[in-house]
Amino acid sequence: MGKFIQPNNPFIRGNNSNIRRTNIEDGALAKANMDGSIDIDNSVEPDSPLEKKIIRHEKQHIKDIDSGKLSYTDNYIMWNGKKYPRKDGMVKYKGKWCPEGDDKLPWEKKAKNAE
Repeated sequence: MGKFIQPNNPFIRGNNSNIRRTNIEDGALAKANMDGSIDIDNSVEPDSPLEKKIIRHEKQHIKDIDSGKLSYTDNYIMWNGKKYPRKDGMVKYKGKWCPEGDDKLPWEKKAKNAE
């Protein structure tokens, strides 16, 4: 399977123009989107240490999306060519359902290390 590369993604150039403030309904503080944008919940104070940490975390997800290592739909997460089912805020990893964002998930470990 070919890699999904986003050649016009502004994060490749280090541009923060695609960071959007919004109300995220599922309780997450932020989300990296397949279009290269990052949504940050309105509860996160702008320019705070928490926001900076969140941006580093989500930018790692964007880098992984750009490189083809990571992609997702509503039904699965693809990491290094392997599909992991996703449902109701949970991801099936190594035979067990884990909450999305769980530090056990390899794509989250990598993003956590980028914080």
